Amino acid sequence: MLSFFKEKEEKLFIMKYKSRLNQPHNLPGVLVCVEGIDGSGKSTQLAILRDWLKSRKQDVIFTEWNSSDLISQTTKIAKKKNLLSPRTFSLLHAVDFADRLEQVIIPALKAGFIVLADRYVYTAFARDVARGVDRDWVRKVYGFAVKPDLTLYFRVSEDVSLERICSNRSPKFYEAGMDLKISNDPYESYKIFQKRVNDEYKKMIDEYGLVEIDANESIHKKQVFFREEVQKILTKKGINL
Repeated sequence: MLSFFKEKEEKLFIMKYKSRLNQPHNLPGVLVCVEGIDGSGKSTQLAILRDWLKSRKQDVIFTEWNSSDLISQTTKIAKKKNLLSPRTFSLLHAVDFADRLEQVIIPALKAGFIVLADRYVYTAFARDVARGVDRDWVRKVYGFAVKPDLTLYFRVSEDVSLERICSNRSPKFYEAGMDLKISNDPYESYKIFQKRVNDEYKKMIDEYGLVEIDANESIHKKQVFFREEVQKILTKKGINL
């Protein structure tokens, strides 16, 4: 009987937080996120948007994936020693995200700031599932996250992504999915793994209302589109630029 009530309580807990990511957060601020595989240009576009918003006298807070002081060093050490299983990898990033959500994102939204996030929970949904972690399990782990007001998915092929990455450096171990032993060739492994990640992103477009943008377009054209989408959200919040 006790186990029955525990199971029921767990299901109610999951349902409560699952709905949180699918409902408006109703906080004064605005949460704008960018997603996409490496080399998509999303970080560049977000930086340009941040400067533009600041030039319009807006209060802006920036946050990026895997940057919490609480856990980032632990993650770096574990990565260097190749100690991370796919599920452990997911849990570490979840702890990092939870800390940033509580310490940075939520307080900023309550204060009416525009929060710009370089990657959000959708990165975990894409990468972790691409590593073989159960899709529903990952979504439950991150079920405490608030829903962004706008999320742009910068769509770029894995071939273009690799070409852009290699213009500056070689693919990193986990970035290339080498931990999955897909291929002994890091470049081939990168393309296979990033294709899996892209496939997961594509499934989320309808599921979470991600706004898709062609990352092959010019920097200017992408920024114009980005600003138009952001202005729509700000107008709904009563914020005039």
